[in-house]
Amino acid sequence: MFCIVDDTISSKTKPSSRALHPIEDAYFHQSHLKGKQDYGHQAVAVMLSCNGIVLNYAIVMYDKSKSKVKIVQDIADELPVPPVVSYFLCDSWYTCGDIMDAFVKKGFYTIGALKTNRVLYPCGIKQKVGEFALHLRKTDAAVSLVTVGSRSYYVYRYEGSLNGIEDAVVLISYPKDAFHVPKALRAFISTDVSLSIREILDIYVERWPVEVFFRQSKDKLAFDRYQVRSSQGIRRYWLLMSLAHLLACTGGEETMSFKDGYAYIYSHIQEERIHFVYQCGARRIGFERVKALVA
Repeated sequence: MFCIVDDTISSKTKPSSRALHPIEDAYFHQSHLKGKQDYGHQAVAVMLSCNGIVLNYAIVMYDKSKSKVKIVQDIADELPVPPVVSYFLCDSWYTCGDIMDAFVKKGFYTIGALKTNRVLYPCGIKQKVGEFALHLRKTDAAVSLVTVGSRSYYVYRYEGSLNGIEDAVVLISYPKDAFHVPKALRAFISTDVSLSIREILDIYVERWPVEVFFRQSKDKLAFDRYQVRSSQGIRRYWLLMSLAHLLACTGGEETMSFKDGYAYIYSHIQEERIHFVYQCGARRIGFERVKALVA
């Protein structure tokens, strides 16, 4: 079982200083995609995945009244203890000791991305990941060439302590054709030290559905186009949006992908509209009355 956490921004236009009723709880947030501050609502989303079924569990507004770390800690606290080996998957923003400790208490290991300025202690020497990576060589015994999907990476495996973490595995990786290219450096952490390099990377890939959820919500469910102004109304819309996503994944004859479920529900709605118009015609109901019924 996987618990996947990430955040995204529903971008809005910054209101004029003269605006009488601006959209509430909108702030400037750092956008990783745009690489700059973006104005709007930031949402922390939590998804649960098991046996290929991925469903949205919660979507919480980050309105700066509570830190994102505290939001995720609270979510971890309310989760039931999983009956099988389970993993918390996240990007580098959420691989901090406080969050990982909260998930450990509920029986979840953590596998996530790691910032390259995090400190390691190889051979007892304090070094940042980015600095230590510069000393690696392709021929080092601890460096492996690993293929994930269609891509190959040189990966170094470190096992030991980090600041605030007693024991974990850290993978330091470069794409095969970009060894020692600073911008190509990536690091990952796993608190399950029993896993191999390939297993850690394969599990981390399972984090991708949350990115798909954000794109689906924006493309099909108007997550970045709503014009609701009140904070309460926005939160209610997010709940309805989450329900719509859940129905698309589970509301058909069997659990299916969002794409297939959305098409299935949309086609049935269209059929119902056509059937309604046909029935009105068969009963010789006039056009004006039909309009009144629809309204």
